[in-house]
Amino acid sequence: MLNENTSRKLDFVSRKVNEIVDLVLQHRLVAILRLPDLTDAVPLVQSLLDGGVRLIEFTLTNPEAGKAVARCRSEIKQFDHGEAAIGIGSVRTIDEARLALDSGCQFIVTPIYAPAVIKMCKNANTLICSGAFTPTEIYNAHSDGSDIVKVFPARGLGPNYIKDVLAPMPFLKLMPTGGVDLNNVQSYFEAGAVAVGVGGQFVDATAIKNRDWPVITKAAQQFVQATSRP
Repeated sequence: MLNENTSRKLDFVSRKVNEIVDLVLQHRLVAILRLPDLTDAVPLVQSLLDGGVRLIEFTLTNPEAGKAVARCRSEIKQFDHGEAAIGIGSVRTIDEARLALDSGCQFIVTPIYAPAVIKMCKNANTLICSGAFTPTEIYNAHSDGSDIVKVFPARGLGPNYIKDVLAPMPFLKLMPTGGVDLNNVQSYFEAGAVAVGVGGQFVDATAIKNRDWPVITKAAQQFVQATSRP
C-alpha cells in the first residue's frame, strides 16, 4: 500500500501531466521548431508566446535542442506557472528520451510509434505524444499510454483520414502534423482532431536571421486565431 506522502506526490505529478493535456486541448496548436541554429531560442520562443502560442516543441534534428529547452525553462517563467508548456520532438530512442527528460522538457513527441519511449515517458510521469500512421499504430500507441497520438505525416492523408479513423475509435485524441496550414486547419478540427502540429509556418528564416521578432509574433497570432474555438 502506498504511504500518504507517496500518494500525494503521485497525485501531484498526475495533475501536472493532466494540466498540460488540458493546455493542448484548450489551445489546439503545437508550434514545432525545427531549426539549424538555436542561438536565439529564448527570444524566438518569447515572440511565439507573445503571439498567443502556448505549446512549443523543439526537435532533436538539432542536437542542441535539449540545451535550448533548458535555457527557455530557466529564463521564461510562463513555463513554470501552467500558462504554457515546452517539449522536445523527433524523439525515437531511449537515449534521446533520456536527453529530453534531462533538459526539463514538459512533454515529448515522437515521429514514429516507439513503444519503449512511450513506456519511459509514462514511468517518468511526462506527457507523451506518440507518432503513428496506420490505424493499427494509432490504436497501439493509445493503448500503450500515449496521452495524445500524433498522426504523421498527415500531408498525404488529409482531414478525411482523421474522420475515418475516429469513426470506429472516437475515444482517440489525434493531432495531425505535417502539411497543416491556415487553409486546411479548420478542416482537421471539423474532422475531429483535438490539436494540430505546425512547423514551417512559424519559421521565417529571414526574420529569425534578422531577429525580426514582430514578424514571428504576427505569424503566431494568425495561427492562434485560426485554431481558436468559435
